[in-house]
Amino acid sequence: MKFKTLSPNLAVKDIRKTVAFYQETLNFNLVMAVSVSQDNVDETFAKDKEYIYAMIGRDGINLALQREDSFREDVALAKDTPLGASGTFYFDVEKLDELYESLQDKNIETTEIKTTWYGMREFYIKDNNGYILGFAEQEKS
Repeated sequence: MKFKTLSPNLAVKDIRKTVAFYQETLNFNLVMAVSVSQDNVDETFAKDKEYIYAMIGRDGINLALQREDSFREDVALAKDTPLGASGTFYFDVEKLDELYESLQDKNIETTEIKTTWYGMREFYIKDNNGYILGFAEQEKS
């Protein structure tokens, strides 16, 4: 048995707003979107459609975003689970300081950069749905 990929699927309140958050704060791109009618896959948002699903990506990392009601319908075990995370999504990045500085004028909650006991410099932010995103870079010797 071999695990091939990991594709987090986040339950979100609003697809457009969440995609905008990730585009504006972290430079993710819209890969695809599915409207409520589920009759096709769009590569860009159409003005006249409401969306229940989107895939976003950057540098080989993809995140699936699914509107909360659709998510609960598709994933029965999530029926009574609150939106948000009790864990974090941890990104290993290059140029951590540059990323940190780019977020300072975005009006989002961030922690300070700290160096951990395991040698990573890291900080955390919350996305517009309450998910906690961690960003880390190996401390330079």
